[in-house]
Amino acid sequence: MIEGLSRIIEQVSREKGIPMDSLRETVEQALVAAARKVYGQERDIEAQYNPDTDEVELFEYKTVVEDVEDPDIEISLEDARRVSQDQSIPLGEEIGLIMDLEGFGRIAAQTAKQVIIQRVRDSEREKVFDAYKDRIGELITGIVRRFEKGAIIVDLGKSEAVIPAREQVRTETYRQGDRIQAYILEVARNARGPQVVLSRVHPGLLVKLFEMEVPEIYEGIVTIEAAVREPGQRAKIAVSSRDRDVDPVGACVGMKGSRVQAVVGELRGEKIDIIPYSIDPARFVCSAISPAIVTKVLLDEDTRTMELIVPDDQLSLAIGRRGQNVRLAAKLTGWKIDIHSETKIREMNEKARQDLARIEGLTEEHRETLIRYGFREIQDVGDAEAEDLMDTLGLDEAAAQAVLDHADVLLTDELRSKYERVEENERRVAAGLPTIEQEEAAVRAAEEAIVAERLAAEAAVIAAEEARLAAEAAVIAAEAAAAAGEADDADSDNESDDEEVQDDEANEGDAPGAEED
Repeated sequence: MIEGLSRIIEQVSREKGIPMDSLRETVEQALVAAARKVYGQERDIEAQYNPDTDEVELFEYKTVVEDVEDPDIEISLEDARRVSQDQSIPLGEEIGLIMDLEGFGRIAAQTAKQVIIQRVRDSEREKVFDAYKDRIGELITGIVRRFEKGAIIVDLGKSEAVIPAREQVRTETYRQGDRIQAYILEVARNARGPQVVLSRVHPGLLVKLFEMEVPEIYEGIVTIEAAVREPGQRAKIAVSSRDRDVDPVGACVGMKGSRVQAVVGELRGEKIDIIPYSIDPARFVCSAISPAIVTKVLLDEDTRTMELIVPDDQLSLAIGRRGQNVRLAAKLTGWKIDIHSETKIREMNEKARQDLARIEGLTEEHRETLIRYGFREIQDVGDAEAEDLMDTLGLDEAAAQAVLDHADVLLTDELRSKYERVEENERRVAAGLPTIEQEEAAVRAAEEAIVAERLAAEAAVIAAEEARLAAEAAVIAAEAAAAAGEADDADSDNESDDEEVQDDEANEGDAPGAEED
């Protein structure tokens, strides 16, 4: 049925490393499936490889009966004895009949070919999976071979890997034949394309690069506690050392920055901040927000929120471009970070003093103490427990409860006022009138218009006065110029008179007979 089947199976087995028995079994199963599609799914068909004929033979099993009702699964006793040439076959026996496969040879050959090709592909995928399944989280180097729908196909030698668009750094570009180093992110067992998924954006890439460049990390002396990245722009890593004589930050930086620069070069210029890890969350966060200087820290362990106060000139440095610095610091430390300038904090504290002053039972000292502990709103006091106020302010239980009760009253009044405002807005909208907010905005706009008009009038008066002064200055300048011109004319006349006198005297001296006289 299939010429040279054993030769084909032997060749595939030798080249691809697949056992011959496995290939034969696969071909047998495929031919059974193909035969059932041709002759009917209800038939009981089996396939067996015959080494004498080097073919796979198909057998159809039927039950021996006296009266045949379904010829696909039954055979008469007479026909069974005639075909098998065994006169002792009893009723109810199942016999296997060699199927007449006339016209099925071409289908069988094509099916066997497809099955062998698919089996080879499955075997290769399985080999790739076995080779890389234990290497997830490692670095690997390959060659860029081609680009498919935004993905980079990387040649790893005996297999291919893919870097999806989501795992690529936007600022990096590659050409066919370029060397590329990436992080093994995933290995898929059943994938139509490359099974090994690589990444250039995963923080693990940063960690592995430092492990390669810093022997102390590889030896376990220095540990990278956390690493975060905004790929292609900036990264932060927190490092610690189990040896007091080894500076973890210095070990990662290297002599004249050689180690960190090697990592930066591989990441195509990505800026890297290396900070010391600390078990003290406040100290750790302050280090993570560097190079900004923090003057004060307020933290809430329940919500894992930390409020940092920095000098006014350090605010933009602490936040970073588009919030990058504080965002990376928050990811690195696991704390939610709020940053305020000292001026902003003073404004917030002043407003807090006004709000807390509405609560009865709190002295000025109490209010200052609450502000230091981060209580800036009535809601903060209302959410506290009596024990908190007793410990913080030194109040007895009755006084602390009285403060909480009055805070609740104020909060209830504010809530009622909000509800009334909402109801009033709904009534106005239903009546086609402007809402309270719109009315307030209109009033503010009118007030601003009045102020603008007044400022414009004042500016016009100032401009008129400046014009008048300019005109007067011009008149004075003109008069001064005229006076200067008259003075120049007078000087010219005097000089002319002097010259005439000198000429007359000279003429008299030269007249004849002057000496004799």
